[in-house]
Amino acid sequence: MIRTDVRNFCIIAHIDHGKSTLADRLLEETHTLSNLQMMDQVLDDMDLERERGITIKSHPIQVKYGANDGIDYTLNLIDTPGHVDFSYEVSRSLEACEGALLLVDAAQGVEAQTVSNAMLAIDSGLEIIPIINKIDLQAAQIDNVKSQIVDLLGCDEDEIIQASAKADIGIKEILEAIIDRIPAPEGNDDVPLRALVFDSTYDAYRGAIAYVRVLEGQLKSREIMRFMASKDEHEVAELGYFKLKKVKGDTLRAGDVGYIIANIKNISEIRVGDTVTTAKHGAEEALSGYREVKPMVYSGVYPIISDDYANLRQALEKLNLNDAALTWEPETSSALGFGFRVGYLGLLHMEIVQERLEREFAIDLITTQPNVEFQVHQKDGSMSLVDKPSDLPEPGDIDHIEEPYVDAEVLTPPEYIGNLMKLIIDKRGVYKSTHYLDESKVQIYFEIPLAEIIFDFYDQLKSTSRGYASFDYEPIDFRKGALDKLDILISGERVDALSQIVHKDKAYDHARKLCAKLKELIPRQQFEIAIQGSIGQKIIARETVRALRKNVTAKCYGGDITRKRKLLEKQKAGKKRMKQVGSVEVPQEAFLAVLKLND
Repeated sequence: MIRTDVRNFCIIAHIDHGKSTLADRLLEETHTLSNLQMMDQVLDDMDLERERGITIKSHPIQVKYGANDGIDYTLNLIDTPGHVDFSYEVSRSLEACEGALLLVDAAQGVEAQTVSNAMLAIDSGLEIIPIINKIDLQAAQIDNVKSQIVDLLGCDEDEIIQASAKADIGIKEILEAIIDRIPAPEGNDDVPLRALVFDSTYDAYRGAIAYVRVLEGQLKSREIMRFMASKDEHEVAELGYFKLKKVKGDTLRAGDVGYIIANIKNISEIRVGDTVTTAKHGAEEALSGYREVKPMVYSGVYPIISDDYANLRQALEKLNLNDAALTWEPETSSALGFGFRVGYLGLLHMEIVQERLEREFAIDLITTQPNVEFQVHQKDGSMSLVDKPSDLPEPGDIDHIEEPYVDAEVLTPPEYIGNLMKLIIDKRGVYKSTHYLDESKVQIYFEIPLAEIIFDFYDQLKSTSRGYASFDYEPIDFRKGALDKLDILISGERVDALSQIVHKDKAYDHARKLCAKLKELIPRQQFEIAIQGSIGQKIIARETVRALRKNVTAKCYGGDITRKRKLLEKQKAGKKRMKQVGSVEVPQEAFLAVLKLND
């Protein structure tokens, strides 16, 4: 059975190519929202999204559209993020759709994430409608961008729609193309229910809420449903569709995108990618779901106030429900106490998670330096995965360490190729090939260690290319590297939260910078503090925080010199005793210093 009056589609593009603005215009054109409800980025409901002007979460919404053929269509639209760190949101949204609007900026042209998202849509078997957005810009290069899209998709030029979401140009044509080109969803209402959970969220009063795409069968309110992975069963308290807010309905049928509330208090019962069926006469086989996304960057997250540990655990559970790519497990640090080891997809993802934890759950946090996951091969033949330096075995037991490499792609105007090649080589990248899309756009393909790009690579890329270059990467394998553990010792004591795994060629320079930074941040005591960087037993860098000196001879206004010497010797002995028993408190800024060494 084909739902001829339903279309499910998402909007995909590189960051800042106008996805959210196009979504706003589609809502206006279909009269989904009144003038009072309309505002810029209407679907971006997080403060963080509005402040940064980026989409972090995919946002589903249902609209009604009366097409030229006289039929009223139901359109389920999903606005997706554009940054490489949130590509997992795009992959999940694609599973709920039959088609995608691929947006390309008329001035910027095809970018790295445009290529990546287009490949994801093609792999998912979606019908792609290419759109050139922002055609009203003075810098628009419409003919160039057309040829880039044809080269990317292999489509005809007359299939490309020219539009400007901001100037309200081409919106009607886009809506008609959605009706004409995107296939209607297929699915039989009379077979056992199979619905894919493509997202979820948490409500303090209603519990965990599943966002689903129904592929087969139907689900009614008050029916007993079952999650096929966890085998948990719940009575459906409410189901419905996404308008600007959730709108209650009676039934979800094959082809529908909607939500299910079943008063689920145990957050772990909902897994993104799971299949929902009915408890009675349910489906035998679960849906294939979509590929699991593996975290690529890890860091320690600790509450500044130790009493917030339980609150942080609850916050991570709730955030994990809304962010399936987030992983976490408890860990302890001698310097920072109890906390969690959290896995992210990239540095922006890490930054967003930390800000969401602090804002949405009111927890003050300290985050340790991010690390990637290494494969450590020991001399006894065993291999272990290590994502924090303190877990490394003793240097004498290690045979070699392998680090993750990624397949990377940079799109840039040709005039910046020389500077970008120098940056890639400085970061230990291995050049593979170059492909000219046209005279204004070049693709550079290379392989590079993931550890080299998680810090400041993206910032340097943008400054080197004056903001014109874009970047995308995909993990490939682990390769042997000349890597060492860099320890930081403060007054002879190792601070595990400041340890790092670094390349031998960069170890000395990194240790020197870090020790100099810590010297500025650690307050002076009444005894001398030594800050040292070491690899194994070898000290490779040192800075000293000088002692505060009290003038004990001030009261000696006369008399023999031996009286002054006696007081100075007494002070020297006291300082020696203090150095043995005194402890140095490392301020929070010191742990953040490792993230800002290149500022």
